[in-house]
Amino acid sequence: MAENKLKIFTGNANPELAREIAEILGINVGDAVVNTFSDGEIQVKINESVRGADVFVVQPLSYPANDHIMELLIMLDAFKRASAWRITAVIPYYGYARQDRKIRARDPITAKLVADIISTAGAHRVLTMDLHAGQIQGFFNFPVDHLLAVPILADYFRKKELEDVVVVSPDLGGVTRARELANRVKASIAIIDKRRPEPNVAEVMNIIGNVKGKTVIMIDDIIDTAGTITLGAEALLEKGAKEVYACCTHPVLSGPAIERLSKSPIKEVVVTNTIALREHQKIEKIKVLSVAPLFAEAIKRIHQHLSVSTLFD
Repeated sequence: MAENKLKIFTGNANPELAREIAEILGINVGDAVVNTFSDGEIQVKINESVRGADVFVVQPLSYPANDHIMELLIMLDAFKRASAWRITAVIPYYGYARQDRKIRARDPITAKLVADIISTAGAHRVLTMDLHAGQIQGFFNFPVDHLLAVPILADYFRKKELEDVVVVSPDLGGVTRARELANRVKASIAIIDKRRPEPNVAEVMNIIGNVKGKTVIMIDDIIDTAGTITLGAEALLEKGAKEVYACCTHPVLSGPAIERLSKSPIKEVVVTNTIALREHQKIEKIKVLSVAPLFAEAIKRIHQHLSVSTLFD
């Protein structure tokens, strides 16, 4: 039997990333049109045969999240009904992930809900990057390949040849990520112990570790309103840090984020293109690194039935 043909498709969330991935793989993005009816309902047209194909749909669940989730679900349904051999949802940024467990009575678990509807829509597997919580992989009953952006960020900072570096986690939950970056850039780590009185409101408490006279790299998975990262930078400089860089995988950058980052003492904010920056977000202080080569290699390995885990060695 002939090998199932590899095809890449994209919704409207980040077509530039999909094109970059396809170009690295030496193919074109599949011919699909995703637009809306006049009442706002999403219309999907797949203009080429996918029967027996190995289909990868690139669609981060970024702003506007609800539209982009529906685009992904309707595309998955279309490919399932068009007899694709296998359908992989390539979700560089997995939205609704911050509600991953019940903290109070009557809380929803949206990370599990989204996993269920992606499964129901027709995906056979998921390829994603830096989930907000690693256990979200277990919410799916099929394979999930979970890529990490730390090697890409570490490579960038190594090339800058910064001196006397300390990697800082902006909260206790990000210590593993900070340690991974610190190991790769050969630096020590410190932690900001903060209390969050309500969602999107951060209050810095104290700093665990030595930052005096050091160049700080703060790392997080998401920068949303940028409250945590800017307050953290100010606290670090008060404690004697020489200069502060910030980095994250997913530049959500909602609400006052751009204004806060522009006015903050952070020297540079390094992000990846899992989420496409909108025009007003493209400021000089933000440096974007591409995850396309990593996703392209992972897609190639999945298609050829090779190990993806070797990408982390």
